[in-house]
Amino acid sequence: MSIVLYEVHQRIAYITLNRPEKRNALNDQMASALTEKFLQAEADNDVKVIVLKANGDVFCAGADLEYLQSLQNNSYDENLKDSKKLMNLFRTIYCLKKVVIAQVNGHAIAGGCGLVSVCDFAFSVDTANFGYSEVKIGFVPAIVMDFLVKKIGEARAKEMLITGTFIKAKEAMKWNLINESIEEGNLEEIVTQFAQKLCVNNSGNSMELIKKLFSESDGKTFEERLINAANVNALARSTEDCKKGISSFLNKQKLEW
Repeated sequence: MSIVLYEVHQRIAYITLNRPEKRNALNDQMASALTEKFLQAEADNDVKVIVLKANGDVFCAGADLEYLQSLQNNSYDENLKDSKKLMNLFRTIYCLKKVVIAQVNGHAIAGGCGLVSVCDFAFSVDTANFGYSEVKIGFVPAIVMDFLVKKIGEARAKEMLITGTFIKAKEAMKWNLINESIEEGNLEEIVTQFAQKLCVNNSGNSMELIKKLFSESDGKTFEERLINAANVNALARSTEDCKKGISSFLNKQKLEW
């Protein structure tokens, strides 16, 4: 069976980590398969919103340590090539044109917490732990750092990355790492309802442009960000979605996207 599953229901693509016997640990095959499925969902015209979820009791335990051990005799160039697979996965999720929601059914550790950090929204069971344990084994959570700082701020990111301390879902919510901490039996229903609201109430084109503004803000000056915003504003006015939305509002017609 595939280590990553893909299915679509009511315009929601469900991408599922499927290595429960390994606590959905990440290796090069998993990173490549996830990247492939996210790009598939982005190109799928039947998909408007994506949910990342996992089979088993753990969302993702991070890197597969047996796999990491097998890489220790690699050259620097070989390790760099491998590292770029995870980099590409995180960047793909963060910059994807479509909204990505993490449905966290259990602990999200190290690279698993990284997956949560790069999603647009995250909902978790209240029993889940979040944290970056790399420092405990002499490793470095380097690839996720920029994404994490953007999400929770430098001070909190330093606390997570340097101390290796785990936090519970309710604390993760206070730190803005996740959006909501939920009782275990209600997670799937709440995520589905949230995803369906985005599908029905919001323009897909508008959500895409908003994500584009966020992902393209890095490295730009304040003035450059304003100019880019003005360009996107002008572009949005001419889209069919905007014309349809304004017409429906003025004519007091109920609009479903």
